[in-house]
Amino acid sequence: MKKELPSSFPQEILPDLISYLKHLEGKGIRSLYLDDIEESGPFEQPSSTSAEGGEPVPVTAIRKDLAELEEGVRACTDCPLHETRTQVVFGVGNPGTKVMFIGEAPGRDEDLQGEPFVGRAGQLLTKILEAIDQKRENVYITNILKCRPPDNRDPQESEVRCCEKYLISQIELIQPKLICALGRIAAQWLLQTKAPLGTLRTGEYYYQGIRVLVTYHPAALLRNPQFKRPAWEDFKKLKAMLEASP
Repeated sequence: MKKELPSSFPQEILPDLISYLKHLEGKGIRSLYLDDIEESGPFEQPSSTSAEGGEPVPVTAIRKDLAELEEGVRACTDCPLHETRTQVVFGVGNPGTKVMFIGEAPGRDEDLQGEPFVGRAGQLLTKILEAIDQKRENVYITNILKCRPPDNRDPQESEVRCCEKYLISQIELIQPKLICALGRIAAQWLLQTKAPLGTLRTGEYYYQGIRVLVTYHPAALLRNPQFKRPAWEDFKKLKAMLEASP
């Protein structure tokens, strides 16, 4: 029997509700109402424009495609990292978002919980997002690598080459208006450059036609508090870009 939300249900909180239910689903808690809410006509979520610039793609369809992609990542054994991971860390957030945040790789907390940016660095990122009037649930967050490198070492080029196809697919499915590269490694891979982070922060770049903003990884801000001021300038710039985006 189909379940329906009451007509008085506030539409403006529906994306947050669905995002939270999907988050619980990732933890093994499935809501009986999730499919019906997502498919219910009066409460249809926003759409994301297709990569070819044609008709908008419903967010529910993008979610399904991302879920299929995630299953493929969970079965991946292309590099040795699958032997040491606790679990795959695919990505989390709203696939209908304007902005996608990309870091380098999961850390210990992320490997244990299966969600990106949940440790101290992730908590700082959440606070920064709140400071620019963004909710974590309304953006999309992922990493270049979907498995944790041992001892949190930097990703190796061979690992990135094995894993990059998954990130490329995520970007193609979500089609954000803006990508925020968190840290040197993410920025250098996306932009295919060896330029230092300080240089990359000040330039104007694009990835497959999508504007790329480069800033410090939140972990770097924890290690080096002097980076917090320039990072804040980057995020204020990001806020202005999002507000100017249709």
